[in-house]
Amino acid sequence: MRKVTQMRRRGRKRLFTVILYLCLLLAVIFIVFVKTFELKELEIEGNTRYTAQELEELLMTKPTDRVSVLFWLRMKWWGADPIPFVEKVETDWKNRSVVRITVHEKRITGCVMHRGSYLYFDRDGIVVESSRIKLEDIPVITGLNFSRIVLHEQLKVQKEEMFTVILNLARLIEKQELIVEEIRFRPDDAVELRTQGCEVILGKRQYYDEVLAVLGSVLESAEGRRLRIDMTLYENGNNRITAQPLEEETQQSP
Repeated sequence: MRKVTQMRRRGRKRLFTVILYLCLLLAVIFIVFVKTFELKELEIEGNTRYTAQELEELLMTKPTDRVSVLFWLRMKWWGADPIPFVEKVETDWKNRSVVRITVHEKRITGCVMHRGSYLYFDRDGIVVESSRIKLEDIPVITGLNFSRIVLHEQLKVQKEEMFTVILNLARLIEKQELIVEEIRFRPDDAVELRTQGCEVILGKRQYYDEVLAVLGSVLESAEGRRLRIDMTLYENGNNRITAQPLEEETQQSP
């Protein structure tokens, strides 16, 4: 009986020893694996609205993301968590210490303010993003009433004929690479812009291509002054443009 008990104890010791060595072996393998595939660099391209550091913080959210192959597999299988203004993220495993990230940002042409948030829309008027952040290079539309604003659906304006005007203005501003903070519609549907510290009166037109094509050079000639620029009568290169300092208008106001 005593021999049986001793044999059992020896068996337990051997089993414990085997398990201990196995755990040590697995720990060594894990450490070697982590060190071998340690992620040392994220190559990020296609980003304009986020810095590389900001994207790294947004993408690498798990402890295992510091291992290149595990991070790459997670991104391939489950993808990145939703990131504002980003359509999708593509991931390529370049080598054991470098992963390449390609960012595809949402195409945005304008936004409207609704219940404390900015709703951003694309070239087709589809609302693609909702955020409390105002992007400096995207104009906000004011002065119009919207009957329906739903994420991932097309904007609905009470004056349906103004929908085309909004999209046309937003596309032209993007094409001419103008930095416009606000597109303001008057009650008579005339258009004003707020840009680079100036207010620009465009008036009500069928087409805004010509007047916006020259606006960039007009703003350059303003040389940083705050002006109220009236381009209502401008057409066919007639140079009928007037301007007055905004400060004077403020002083004359009652």
